[in-house]
Amino acid sequence: MHRHGYKGRKFGRENDQRTALTRGLMRSLFKYKAINTTLAKAKEIRRPAEKLITLAKKGDLASRRLVIARLGDQEIGNALVDIIAPQIKRNSGYLKIERTGYRRGDNSEMATISFVDEIKDELKEAPKAEKAEKKPTAKKEEK
Repeated sequence: MHRHGYKGRKFGRENDQRTALTRGLMRSLFKYKAINTTLAKAKEIRRPAEKLITLAKKGDLASRRLVIARLGDQEIGNALVDIIAPQIKRNSGYLKIERTGYRRGDNSEMATISFVDEIKDELKEAPKAEKAEKKPTAKKEEK
């Protein structure tokens, strides 16, 4: 049996569980700007996460909808498009993986995956539309 054509790691999980794991790790990465996980998981999520960042850098409506659909979270998807992507000045290689040692329980190699560039967590305050002031209306007199 040959290994040709098999792509990605299985992590001992079914397909839907792997998809959920990848989405959850990417959501955490975009929410907290860095996560600590096993080296294999960090290497596995780097590629789809960088593709999402590239898509988010476009900033148009179709890209925003694709990012939200692939992450499964509207709030984090909008934050990626509105806050994180505009701060990234490079064309590729947005993420870095740093090995952090071995886990005590099972000796798995751990790593931290984070952004190469500094990402500020400042939310852009959108100007709120002020409600039109209500004109005082004359109260109807009761008879």
